[in-house]
Amino acid sequence: MTSPSSEDFVSLFKSAGLPQSKAVEAAKNVKGAAILRDLILSHNLVSAGLSEKQVVLVSALALQLGKAQNAGIEARAYITKAILEEKLKSVDQVNVAVKYFEAHAVPVDESDFNTTCGVGFTITAAQLEDHVKQYVDANNASNWSYLGVVIGGVKNIPSLRWANPLDIKNAVERVFTEKFGPKEGAKPKAKKEIPPTDTLDTSKSSVSEYDPAQSAKARRVVFEEGFLGSLHKPGGNPQIHPHLREQHLAATGGRVFTRFPPEPNGYLHVGHCKAIFVNFGYAAHHDGNCYLRFDDTNPEKEEGRYFDSIIEVVHWLGFEPWKITYSSDYFDELYALAEDLIKRDKAYVCHCSQEQIKADRGEKVSSPKACIHRSRPVEESLTEFRRMRDGHYRPKEAFLRMKQDLSDGNPQMWDLPAYRVLDAPHHRTGPKWKIYPTYDFTHCLVDSFREHLVRNPYPSQPTDNDLLTRHSLCTTEFIASRQSYEWLCDALEVYKPRQSEYGRLNIQGTINSKRKLLQLVEEKYVSGWDDPRLYTVIALRRRGVPPEAILNFVSSLGVSTAASNIQIVRFEQSVRQYLEGSVPRLLMVLRPLKVTLENLPEDYVLMIEKPLHPKVPELGTSIVPFTRTIYIDTDDFRLEDSKDYFRLAPGKTVGLFQAPHPITCTSYVKDATTGQVTEVICRLEHHDTRKPKAFIQWVAEYAPSGSPVRVDETRLFYPLFKSDNPLAAVPDFRGDINSKSMEVIRGAMVEIGFWPLTRESMRKALEEIRSRIEKMRSPAVTPERLVGKECIRFQGLRVAYFALDKDARVAMLDQPNTATGATQGDYLVLNRIVSLKEDAGKGAL
Repeated sequence: MTSPSSEDFVSLFKSAGLPQSKAVEAAKNVKGAAILRDLILSHNLVSAGLSEKQVVLVSALALQLGKAQNAGIEARAYITKAILEEKLKSVDQVNVAVKYFEAHAVPVDESDFNTTCGVGFTITAAQLEDHVKQYVDANNASNWSYLGVVIGGVKNIPSLRWANPLDIKNAVERVFTEKFGPKEGAKPKAKKEIPPTDTLDTSKSSVSEYDPAQSAKARRVVFEEGFLGSLHKPGGNPQIHPHLREQHLAATGGRVFTRFPPEPNGYLHVGHCKAIFVNFGYAAHHDGNCYLRFDDTNPEKEEGRYFDSIIEVVHWLGFEPWKITYSSDYFDELYALAEDLIKRDKAYVCHCSQEQIKADRGEKVSSPKACIHRSRPVEESLTEFRRMRDGHYRPKEAFLRMKQDLSDGNPQMWDLPAYRVLDAPHHRTGPKWKIYPTYDFTHCLVDSFREHLVRNPYPSQPTDNDLLTRHSLCTTEFIASRQSYEWLCDALEVYKPRQSEYGRLNIQGTINSKRKLLQLVEEKYVSGWDDPRLYTVIALRRRGVPPEAILNFVSSLGVSTAASNIQIVRFEQSVRQYLEGSVPRLLMVLRPLKVTLENLPEDYVLMIEKPLHPKVPELGTSIVPFTRTIYIDTDDFRLEDSKDYFRLAPGKTVGLFQAPHPITCTSYVKDATTGQVTEVICRLEHHDTRKPKAFIQWVAEYAPSGSPVRVDETRLFYPLFKSDNPLAAVPDFRGDINSKSMEVIRGAMVEIGFWPLTRESMRKALEEIRSRIEKMRSPAVTPERLVGKECIRFQGLRVAYFALDKDARVAMLDQPNTATGATQGDYLVLNRIVSLKEDAGKGAL
């Protein structure tokens, strides 16, 4: 007997009530699909008349059972029954139920099971408020700024595990209003009536819209409170000599100077966006300046494409560097300081092998020991260092090491290398140098340099009395390096900037290692560094994620010393929130099904003007045709009707979004070979004034207007990795790769409003960028580098958010003065940016 195919699974799952998209997704997980099949057959779920929600819960149960270690047949039956009896009503409850059976043997204590899984949980508003008041008093919440903290804390109270999150939020706000008065600046919100699922909610999304004012306020709070708000004031960091502080204040006038110092050996990822936001944002908030300084001291790994991409990313995110500088600008000064360090007997030339250096530094013994070259005379080290400079040594034959403190408990004080020999020409200095400074030597000294005292690489720019760095902001993995940073500045008696460390940003289910990303690219797991499944910035940009959405996400996390280890769904929600109120909405069907309106003449056409966004009138309108032949989504038609199904079925009436009348299905046509429905015959209800229970999306066939717009490829992306921590996978991260992380749908249809949207989106984006570039002192990029096809974004009504991919060929973008719509040779490729709402158990982008 042959095993069921993927198509068999999908067909069975759909017959039980799963929508097409969820059925396809469920079939992708081999183990989960087999369990779901057994649940459907053993409990006769095809004929059980389940609601879509119940079937989704059964699907979630199958997925969770596939991961469980100890949940047998009895557990499956018990939990399935609880779903059928509507005792378990959420995916969260189902997941907890599976975990319950992993820890408890059969027979089950029903009362204990119900308590653990929240079955029948109830709590009054008064009881909830009592919990909130106790929490507020215990945690000394004193004003409205504690709102988010208190809501999160109350949610984590064990006895409130199953309380409705919205009820908790409302209870906290009531208690806050009673204790602290009305929230300042808060406007009363009109009570919003939530329509039933699949009715007038055109986006199927409960995402709150992006509020620019609230976003700006949130960013101000980030820079004024917490970690960034507590940074030292001008001149507040101690110096080895008082005159260094005085010179610093005289040179800067108390202004803020920060720097973003990337290594140009790879493409920036989403974690770098936090560093860009912190450094550029903090300086801008204080009317200061931020340098983009390339830490280009390793020519073996640096490439021109990385320099260009980093400059482009910074500008794309909306920031302008005060100056673009390079550590290589200071190679002469750094070399002179290295000789000075030797003359002070605080550095020496070492000829040990790397293995010996590691052994001496304590990797093979319990504590570090002095290198045999550590006590060599100063003049000898100086001579040897100059021989290194002049090319007398090959790589790894000689190092300049700092003479630090071997008795210190910090390994960063165990004679770190300051210079090494590299047989590689530099992209800016050519073959001039045979030796290159290390990060540990370069970083703090270039932070310390005053450009107007050392050199001015940009003579055409103003030579203000500016200091390169007042704040050296970096992530917490450099905490141990702060001691060596300060040691070197003091050893050379130069100005010492203050290094302050904040928690880095990590997104679960991704990897940011340049080496591992390179493996993914070279081994063809992804199409390139900008593959939309990656979390490099160029990949997020290509996927269609707006730069403002990334900055809103980063600012919403705040800045503290704690690392931000964030789930992908939280990032997606932030993107979704931004797109909700900022992009137009177009009629779209992903998998078209032909509908013929039998009571309309062949030549019938009605042009309908519709808003591009019901809440944002400034986005304008589009005009679409309505004809005898339209297309709906395959998922919006079902042969078997049920009481909880609101869309189209034989004999049933539904509305069409923004169309004048509803339609009623009178018959349908099936393919004789496959048995699939290929056409639905409907009647347009001209005289029916009743309001339909549901509305579905559609597009019309009308060749004279170019309708519909046919999409050659619609790319749906799913997480590239199967787990939240791919680095823990065995044998390595590649073992965690999701082989079905991209789905390509061919033949989707979009309304003809797509073409004017394309032209207007590109025009507006170029206009905004050109306006910004005109104000720059020394623009490093062109408008064309900052504006790509990804700026053409829209919401496919009730489908998802999409952006045009760079692979698309659109004549009107190349010939803006001639092309007005579809042109022969066009090839449309859309990327799904994010779905309309989080799909539990799916993790769809």
